[in-house]
Amino acid sequence: MTDNPASRDERETPHPTGPDPTQPDPAVAAPNAVFAESMAAAARRAGFSPAAEGAPISGHALLAAMGGIRGLVEAVVPGLVFLVTYTLTRDLIPSLVAPIVIGVVMAGLRIMARQTVTQAVGGLVGIGISAVLALLSGKPEDFYLSGFWINGAYGGALVISIVVGWPLIGLAVGFLVGDGVNWRSDPSKRRVLTLLTVLWAGLFLLRLAVELPLYYTGNVAWLGATKLLMGIPLYAPLLIVSWLMVRSVYRPNPPADGGTGN
Repeated sequence: MTDNPASRDERETPHPTGPDPTQPDPAVAAPNAVFAESMAAAARRAGFSPAAEGAPISGHALLAAMGGIRGLVEAVVPGLVFLVTYTLTRDLIPSLVAPIVIGVVMAGLRIMARQTVTQAVGGLVGIGISAVLALLSGKPEDFYLSGFWINGAYGGALVISIVVGWPLIGLAVGFLVGDGVNWRSDPSKRRVLTLLTVLWAGLFLLRLAVELPLYYTGNVAWLGATKLLMGIPLYAPLLIVSWLMVRSVYRPNPPADGGTGN
């Protein structure tokens, strides 16, 4: 009895046992996807979404990018309350308690309104860390110490990314608009996104250059006022400049023409 040719072919033809080379390696694709989403999320948190989505530049869009009225209040009021309370009382304990109480109230209002509490809780944690640092040292200026770490970390990371040729603003915006890292091969996009990274690094480093001397001299009043002035008042104009620069190289697609044109 002779073998069936088809059966013999099946026995002799080796079956592939490895991964399909035409498909992406899951071990590589998964981390890349996580990184891409992380960068896109960072760009959204920084307020770049309106520029990426082609939304009109307006006061409403700018306000929404900064978290709305409530987001601005949550960002500014605790530091302002600390500054005012310490200026009036020169007593560290009530000056630390007051912004914590304000932070708890703002988080509670969000919970009562069934709104996202991430920003309020994050702000409350930041206030708590600042209060602990000041309480441990007994120095009111240490209430602002964590802000120096944050500005230094952001500024340092942005500078390093420029030096190594992978500017972080470019990565964040690229993944937000779905361009990935293709912008690196486009001279115009690379130039604009590198310049944006320089500008944002400059903002963080400028804050350190102005505020650190006030910290080391223990000038709490001017340190608190300077932090407020170099916060939203500098962030908002730079965000608008960033939107304009991103749109100069990522123009939104025009709507499809449904007519014949004649």
